[in-house]
Amino acid sequence: MYEQVKDVIERLRPALQSDGGDVELVSVEDGIVTLHLTGACSGCPMSTMTLKMGIERAIKQSIPEILDVVAV
Repeated sequence: MYEQVKDVIERLRPALQSDGGDVELVSVEDGIVTLHLTGACSGCPMSTMTLKMGIERAIKQSIPEILDVVAV
């Protein structure tokens, strides 16, 4: 499942990087994906929306077994 999540993130990465941000996959355990937002994303007030409405939605659409996506 880790590799599947990694593939989804790689598809999303160019959009994040175009705004000066990025995301790192920390872990996938028990249906919970842990990510680390970096660059412009780390201090952006919209990062929660990016995480939940963008990244989480894309991951859950591709991998229904994922229960939640959280940032550290």
